[in-house]
Amino acid sequence: MTILTRLAPLALMLAASPALAEMPEGISHFTLDNGLEAVVIEDHRAPVVVQMLWYRIGSADEQPGKSGIAHYLEHLMFKGTDKLGPGELSRTVTANGGMDNAFTSYDFTTYFQRIASDRLPLIMEMEADRMANLKIGEDDWQAERQVVLEERSQRTDSDPGAQFAEERSAVQFYNHPYGRPVIGWRQEMEGLTREDAIAWYDAHYAPNAAVLVIAGDVTAEQVRELAEEYYGLIPPKPDAARKPRPQEPIQRSPRRIERVDARVAQPVMIRSVIAPERNRGEQQQAAALTVLANLLAGSSQTSVLARDLVLTGKALYVNASYDGFAVDPTTFAISMVPAPGVSNAEAEAALDAALAKFLADGPDPAQLERVKTRIRAGRVYAQDSAHGRAYDYGQGLATGLTVEDVNDWPDILAAVTPEDIRAAAKLVLESRASVTGWLLPPPEAPVEARADSAPEPVSADTDNPGEAE
Repeated sequence: MTILTRLAPLALMLAASPALAEMPEGISHFTLDNGLEAVVIEDHRAPVVVQMLWYRIGSADEQPGKSGIAHYLEHLMFKGTDKLGPGELSRTVTANGGMDNAFTSYDFTTYFQRIASDRLPLIMEMEADRMANLKIGEDDWQAERQVVLEERSQRTDSDPGAQFAEERSAVQFYNHPYGRPVIGWRQEMEGLTREDAIAWYDAHYAPNAAVLVIAGDVTAEQVRELAEEYYGLIPPKPDAARKPRPQEPIQRSPRRIERVDARVAQPVMIRSVIAPERNRGEQQQAAALTVLANLLAGSSQTSVLARDLVLTGKALYVNASYDGFAVDPTTFAISMVPAPGVSNAEAEAALDAALAKFLADGPDPAQLERVKTRIRAGRVYAQDSAHGRAYDYGQGLATGLTVEDVNDWPDILAAVTPEDIRAAAKLVLESRASVTGWLLPPPEAPVEARADSAPEPVSADTDNPGEAE
């Protein structure tokens, strides 16, 4: 099981909104009487089906002092029901040639299986059973709490990059719960109880707080009939919806943090700012930020920062990241590894100069078209994966978007203009409320002594402690 992982309106908007895309062929959407929202993605190329059940609840919805409860319950969801013994769901899926897993993020908790399509009734029955009838034994909760503590030890406490990511998130957000780790703070995880887990389950696990996505060799009619049979009888819970969260105040000041660790092989700089998320019916700003990240560092050879920093010998690695799939404002981040012989101050100054030049010149039209072509190609390739398509719809609906928003996203990306990019760049690159962090090796430690145990370079789009299994 896995832990997953954030801006003011643009001054310039699109002159005309792109025409909304029609429902793609093979995509169906319906809602059961009990509030369960469902998406069906037909793909008949192989006799395989993916079921994903997304609960619109995640670690950012936890009460202060109970960090980690969302992920902890995710683990306990495999402990069984009156019909299923502990671990029996996973064993049954494996025995039928499939696989299953789950993950928790700031904004959702997700369970999924991939199996032969004629086994869909089996996995749907089991998933519906644990939505309504989870049993947490007196012995299970303590053993599983130790499991999640060990997961934290392995994934975070023993990894300087993961620890640094936690620290940066805590500095990034003054008030919003995105500032605490999905897996939880250790001292709070140690205090989680069976009663905490049952209360979380009783409050939030309900059909009207969930999204069901079925992708593969099925029809919409088959899925609706099965969903009515297995999920349709589960009663909704009137108070299961996500409650309002503490919101982030306006940030005005830059912050800097530094961490030194003997396990780090080379310096890494990451700079991030608060940025707007994708919103229902208003995705143009997020699209511009998505394209901006690709323009800045989407290619190791032709992107703006690769050209100005890597190819000139100032940096070994650059990256820019933005993921708008969030309920509340997210982050836009840029990361860099200085080249050997280039001081950290020189590398950061070169980065600042490259960004200032981009702000002054704006995007090169030909490069912008290449980036948009690459994004379109990526979307086409993504259609080959039923699991990937299910993930797009599930994550979108779990964070407040509609099916139409997910459908329209490629067209909105294609409609991004140079003016949109300039406005997006001004918003995030000129922000004074940035967090600049340096993860450093000890100055006295020779590189040879650090190389074997050093982690991979920390990337701004992979170091976010925003998802946990």
